[in-house]
Order: sequence, then structure tokens, then C-alpha cells
Amino acid sequence: MIDLFSLTREALSTSYLMSLGIVDSEGPWVADVIFVHDDEFNVYWMSRSNRRHSLAIASNPNVAAAITATMKPGDPDSGVQMSGKAEMIDSVPREIALKYFRKRNKSEPAEDFVVLDEHNWYVLRPSRIELIDETHFGYDRQKVR
Repeated sequence: MIDLFSLTREALSTSYLMSLGIVDSEGPWVADVIFVHDDEFNVYWMSRSNRRHSLAIASNPNVAAAITATMKPGDPDSGVQMSGKAEMIDSVPREIALKYFRKRNKSEPAEDFVVLDEHNWYVLRPSRIELIDETHFGYDRQKVR
């Protein structure tokens, strides 16, 4: 039997950008953010609090996201779609911060790292996750959660 959790972790681990969908008073909007995830598939990113997607999350935490894991044209399609609730958070576990900076090829932050330049941490806690994995399932999405 194929382990959907392992395939989902692999897709998330090999991806760089997440397209985050929100709805605000002006209607739907999508913003791309660099993200990392934890073992429970919670997704973390940093954004300025004055960005449209950040302002929308403050008033409506219901979001959707699409993450493409396909690396180059011709590769089998792979990715994750999810929906759930997002929120600004005060801090993240150090390992999440380290993952984030490694992913961005940035220097490791100091032990007492504080987010600068009006950036804040955000988290999406998904209530629904679907895996796209052409290699194993063709174009039939697999419900992970």
C-alpha cells in the first residue's frame, strides 16, 4: 500500500513556493509565499503584516493553497492542495526558522532571532489536504486529510 503521508511530505519538502488564496472585501486574491512545513503538515511563512494577504487573514482566516512540486517540464505532475485556517503567530519553533532560512539559502539566524522589517510569521493549519501525484495515481487526487 502506498503511504500518502510520506508522498505528501516529499512533495512539500521538494517545493519552494506556495500560492496562497484569500478572500477579502475586494474579492479573491492569490499571493506566492516561500514556505516550510512541520510533521503535521502545518505550513509556515513570513510576510509583512501590511500585505493584502496578511490583512485578509486577520479578518478572514479561511484560506486555500496550492503547492507545485513538479521540478521541470516533462516531469510527472506532483503537488499539494490544501485549505484550512491561517493566522499570524508570535514565533515558530527554532527548527522551523532554521528550515526556512536554509530553504532561502540565507545564513542561519542567531539563537535569539527576531523577525525584522515588519515581517511576521504565519501558519496555515490545514483541515483538508489533497495530493497530486501523477506517478502513482495519474490525475486522481488523493485525499490525505
